[in-house]
Amino acid sequence: MNFRTIGLVIGREYNTRVRKKSFLVLTFVVPVLFAALCFLPSIIMLNTKEKTKEVAVIDRSGIVLPFLQNGEAANWYDYSSQDPEEMKGRLEELGKDILVVVSPIDSAKSVSVSTFSRKPAGVDFAENLSGRVSDAVEDYRIKSYDISGLEEILSSVRANVHVQEFTLGEDGRETISESGIYMIVSMVLGMLIYMFVALFSGMVMSSVIEEKSSRVVEVLVSSVKSIDLMFGKIIGVALVALTQFALWIVLTLAIVGIGGAAFGPRMLQKAQGSMDASQVAEMAAAGTGFHMEDAIATMQDGGLKTVLTTLGNIPWAQLILAFVVYFLLGYLLYASLFAAVGSAVENEADSNQLQLPVTIPLLIGFFIALMAMRNPYSQVVWWGSMIPFTSPIVMLARIPYGVPIWELLVSIAVLVATFALCAWASAKIYRAGILVFGKKSTWADLWKWLKQK
Repeated sequence: MNFRTIGLVIGREYNTRVRKKSFLVLTFVVPVLFAALCFLPSIIMLNTKEKTKEVAVIDRSGIVLPFLQNGEAANWYDYSSQDPEEMKGRLEELGKDILVVVSPIDSAKSVSVSTFSRKPAGVDFAENLSGRVSDAVEDYRIKSYDISGLEEILSSVRANVHVQEFTLGEDGRETISESGIYMIVSMVLGMLIYMFVALFSGMVMSSVIEEKSSRVVEVLVSSVKSIDLMFGKIIGVALVALTQFALWIVLTLAIVGIGGAAFGPRMLQKAQGSMDASQVAEMAAAGTGFHMEDAIATMQDGGLKTVLTTLGNIPWAQLILAFVVYFLLGYLLYASLFAAVGSAVENEADSNQLQLPVTIPLLIGFFIALMAMRNPYSQVVWWGSMIPFTSPIVMLARIPYGVPIWELLVSIAVLVATFALCAWASAKIYRAGILVFGKKSTWADLWKWLKQK
């Protein structure tokens, strides 16, 4: 390899790409999207209010209606004396959205509930109704035992236990932690590394195909070795990626900082005035799978402290360094493979068949990273963080939970060795395939080019 020639190719590739309109658009649009992801969930939650449903109730049990209290979600109207079949056809005439029919109490001291509406009632309404009917049946069963003070006794023995998590450092020091925070950080890192490796590796393949289809590559290889051209292109795109990363981070932080200072206090004040603790807890429970008690506990005085302490426990320096290392090595590995695929075809439509086996490991790594969010110490996740084709994604998802240094070093060493091997193989395929025109290449052709001396 001629490093001076590779440097010239890198400079050409870098300058060509950073001057493109698509680079400028992505550089400024992506930070806006990232900032929007920070603010939009809160804005949507605070400003999206569902229309209050008007609900007709035919209660054949006689125990449910008292538990159906009017509120922002629904207003309940007693039509117990009406015939259900007749009511189904009169909903629109009566101005009602939903008809709820509660059966008589059966031998198991329970009831069945049916709803009828022109449009689907929605999950929130069904869960709300189910909870209220369950409370009514539970109250009926308690009273049926005719034990004096039974309800008070049951209330006194019920317990809402919140599990407080602590992590032990190597010095034995205890620090508060919250698994949900680790899960969120793990999920974000896994998604980012997957998107960026796929995006920039695909960029290399598109560049190779573009030069081959326009026959520019014939001019280039007349004065530059094909291996120098391939590595120059890969490294040039890598530098473009790092430049874009740096700009994204700076611009995103600036937008989020300005937006937080301008709208944060107002949104917090609006949230405090429009939602009580139980509503926020229900939203948290519905959105993340946490129990309501956990959500309420997070809102209490110690909740913010727990979140901040957990974030402080994450090895951010190690995480950022690992992100850069695994992104670069993962990108180099997949970019070399994508470059080989690009050299074998003349248009992107023909690349789909050859590209699929290369992208499948990336997808597998992403799915294993999703598993790492909930069970970071399973055997599948551990092997996923060691196998080089999945380790850039999976290891990043594991690091927030804590990874021994030796595992990181072994994973990186295997990844480097695999990249060197794949780069050598890709260079051989690239050298032969880049000058093949008028023929749709297959995996057999790639194997034949690989065996050429």
